[in-house]
Amino acid sequence: MKWKGNRQSSNVEDRRGQRGPRMGGRGINPLLLAPLIRLLFSKTGLIIIGILLLLGLVTGVNPLSFITGGAGPVSGQTSGPYKESADESEMAAFSRTILANTEDVWNSLIDNYREPTLVLYNGAVASACGRASSATGPFYCPGDEKLYLDMSFFDEMERRMNAPGDFAQAYVIAHEVGHHLQKLMGITDQVDRLRGQMSTAEFNKYSVRLELQADFLAGVWAHHSQEMTTVRLQPGDLQEALNAAYAIGDDRLQKQQTGRVIPDSFTHGTSEQRMRWFKKGYDTGDLEQGDTFSANPL
Repeated sequence: MKWKGNRQSSNVEDRRGQRGPRMGGRGINPLLLAPLIRLLFSKTGLIIIGILLLLGLVTGVNPLSFITGGAGPVSGQTSGPYKESADESEMAAFSRTILANTEDVWNSLIDNYREPTLVLYNGAVASACGRASSATGPFYCPGDEKLYLDMSFFDEMERRMNAPGDFAQAYVIAHEVGHHLQKLMGITDQVDRLRGQMSTAEFNKYSVRLELQADFLAGVWAHHSQEMTTVRLQPGDLQEALNAAYAIGDDRLQKQQTGRVIPDSFTHGTSEQRMRWFKKGYDTGDLEQGDTFSANPL
């Protein structure tokens, strides 16, 4: 896959090397908690609270620190500048380039396209959808319209899933961008409203259709990226993406992990379905062909 030398997206947050949110300081001594609560609800306590708030505004110090002796909630603590390896540097450049290419494609196809942000992290990360670890895998959070990626997942794809290749990695990013498109089109919210109105097994069927549509949208991106001649496929690249789609099918993953396949628990679709819907998007490049919710059978 030829990608070097192309534009890299600026819609990227690099949080690698950051520790997750934590509470700073020593906290409140439990023995002082009861009298402190009585004080806060007294007339004197209200005056003290007012003074603390004023001090916080003037000094910029968290008012909690005057009570706890610490710094209050601290987010995004770092242990110093993150030192990336040469391989990590190239992979980060690759991720920024693929994101930029998706921006170019979708801006050309969709009016007023709102570009998502890619968050690079390692270990664990906090999002509007909650905290997640690297074990979660790449994900999109509709709450903040950001894609979250621990690039070690690409190593996992190659070593454990037998799905190597740069276009396989590009497919992963494009799939998450597909979820962003679903958010912009209102599809994600429609599906979310169904949660709680039916059994888990029934809702899982809608989840599968949502995921397969994101695969289709990734295929549409791949189709049009070729027409724009910025990111060019080479022999074998398409097969890399299909291998990746096959590797993360629910049936294959369940068989590997438990030796059993339970269709009612599928949330992403079978290997065959994921490959077929990506290929359909790639072959047609037509957004009108991607209505997985009306397709029967899938």
